[in-house]
Amino acid sequence: MSKKKTKTKKKFNKTLRQDILAIFIENPKAGLNYKQICGFLDISDKALRKLVFELLTELTEEGTLKETERGKFKMSHSRQVITGRLDIAKRGVGYVITDELDEDLVIPTKFMGQVVHGDTVRAEMLPAKGGRRKPEGRIIEVLGRDERRFVGTIDIQKKYAFLSPDDPKISVDIFIPRSKTKNAESGDKVIGKITDWPSSAKNPFGEITQVLGSTESNDVQMMSILAASGINMSFPDEAINESNQVNITLEPAEIAKRTDFRKTLTFTIDPIDAKDFDDAISVEVLENGNVKLGVHIADVAHYVTPGSALDKEAIDRGNSVYLVDRVIPMLPEHLSNGVCSLRPNEEKFTFSAVFELTPEAQVVNEWFGKTVICSARRFTYEEAQEVIETGKGDHAKEIVMIDKIAKKLRSERLSKGGLEIVSSEIRFELDEDGMPIGVYKKTSKDANKLIEEFMLLANKSVGRFIGNTKRKTKIPLIYRVHDKPDREKVEQFRVFVSKFGRDFTFKNDKDISLKMNALFSEMKDDGNFNMIQQMAIKSMAKAIYDTDNIGHYGLGFAYYAHFTSPIRRYADLMVHRILHNVLREESMRFSGLEDIADHISKTERRAVEAERASKKYFQAQYLKDKIGERFSGFVTGITEWGMYVELYENHCEGMIPLKSMKHDRFTFDEKEYVIIGQRTGESYTVGDNVDVILSRVSLVKKQIDLELVD
Repeated sequence: MSKKKTKTKKKFNKTLRQDILAIFIENPKAGLNYKQICGFLDISDKALRKLVFELLTELTEEGTLKETERGKFKMSHSRQVITGRLDIAKRGVGYVITDELDEDLVIPTKFMGQVVHGDTVRAEMLPAKGGRRKPEGRIIEVLGRDERRFVGTIDIQKKYAFLSPDDPKISVDIFIPRSKTKNAESGDKVIGKITDWPSSAKNPFGEITQVLGSTESNDVQMMSILAASGINMSFPDEAINESNQVNITLEPAEIAKRTDFRKTLTFTIDPIDAKDFDDAISVEVLENGNVKLGVHIADVAHYVTPGSALDKEAIDRGNSVYLVDRVIPMLPEHLSNGVCSLRPNEEKFTFSAVFELTPEAQVVNEWFGKTVICSARRFTYEEAQEVIETGKGDHAKEIVMIDKIAKKLRSERLSKGGLEIVSSEIRFELDEDGMPIGVYKKTSKDANKLIEEFMLLANKSVGRFIGNTKRKTKIPLIYRVHDKPDREKVEQFRVFVSKFGRDFTFKNDKDISLKMNALFSEMKDDGNFNMIQQMAIKSMAKAIYDTDNIGHYGLGFAYYAHFTSPIRRYADLMVHRILHNVLREESMRFSGLEDIADHISKTERRAVEAERASKKYFQAQYLKDKIGERFSGFVTGITEWGMYVELYENHCEGMIPLKSMKHDRFTFDEKEYVIIGQRTGESYTVGDNVDVILSRVSLVKKQIDLELVD
């Protein structure tokens, strides 16, 4: 038999094997013989029926199945079967990411089968072998691929077409018959799906479901990012109709039920380009010298009721998504930018957390309830910052006063173990056509921190009020939790900062955050500060939503729940509903909170990935006409395939592939976190200054390639 035929036979056997296993997984308690399996698979060919019996015997011998009586087989429970998302690394090895194991399940290339990166799969764990550090498994079934959508560029040939997915981790093109191209033109950006993957075929078969348009259009590229992330660009008619029926005028009967803050000085402080204003601050000086400070949040729950079309759409989205040039809101614009937006000189329904604070920032009283407000002024962060710095301008006395209180709250929070992260993010200056003409970093200043501190106070207080374990009955709630850091990752951080001549030793978990704050304070004027801080963040766990409250390590809070942004986060909407029921002493039962928490943690991650992709695209767009130019930068990350470099001039990040460094053979030393030349001993690590030439820009892949200047 030729090598080609042998290879095809093996591939067919592997696919048939997966089909057989899928039947046993779906019927875990049934004892099935080979005739029944052939019936399930609609196999009548004698040779194939014999092959089914041979595979059943093979699966039994290796322990995947067990023979319960002569000729009857069952799934063996000696091997664990897990479900998760497949992540395929550049070298072809797969990892099943799952909550069912403490670590990812490694899938060697030979046990992958016909899968693509991102598939939801079932995998069985293989027996442990001596010397193997991580658990390994094999793919036995692909789940839900019919619903997957692939975004990419179509190449039209005479009789067929191919869809090349944008995701660089998907290394296989999708074969598209000409009749299934939806009249797309070669080079168009399209959305497609896989309809079949015959065992004998190298490529999956598919069809185009939507033509987005020219790859040269920014609009098309943003739509591609959203589609690839599974984020809906438009709202269903039912949700829009429901939204449009909401009257922006407040009902007098409802006003009468609420605490009235319309005559109390209230204002908002938001980014200059904000469209929805979901939080406002009210300030009133009391006779005893204390300050009555209100954190007023748009009462979205008053308009979005459980089980409504709006509610279903909001939970599906989970949150708003903020791309470089657009916002994909969680709620239709009539609500998010109109009815629920706390615009100046408009009466609005709010849900409020009101605090009596001493000048020393001690909370002596707190109150939660439904309110009505009228904002007197909309400040941008820049305007509020000018008031803080000069002491002049609208409501200067009140703003300066609460800024002092916010700074004391912040100081106390940090002294108790909260991490001091100086946030800065890349922003783009766009021209009238939406093209990037400038890139800059926006750093958080006092005005940002003022709002942040009072939002944190409200979130912490609501979480504690509902979650306080002194209550007789525990009230279920969705918390924002942040686990303690992984000691191994913190140890890597210690090794990393030692390269900058800094010592980082710690005694316990709380000491880690205190020592990090001390290090940040020490290095705040150092050119490597941002990078040190980013590496510190990478050593931390990710914050998620959960009904099991483990506290928020990064903030140093025992209780923390998101309350302050129900326009753009579903978590906050649920917290509003639960708090309202607690205050009215009504039933606190909301079904499926654990599932909701898990779902919105996932939608948050997909939003972050979409936002990151949009920034990468606009960086590439900004640099596309600068190929061949020389820049100075610093190394921000290193991997086995290259060095990532941020350019000083424009904050864009590109990669120097190791294979492009031809003057030596460079390899990555993971333990020492360094790239080193085998012949010259020349080395590079994070923080090193380098000169580079921009060699290539790919808008489709959102990649910037650099070459090292010798």
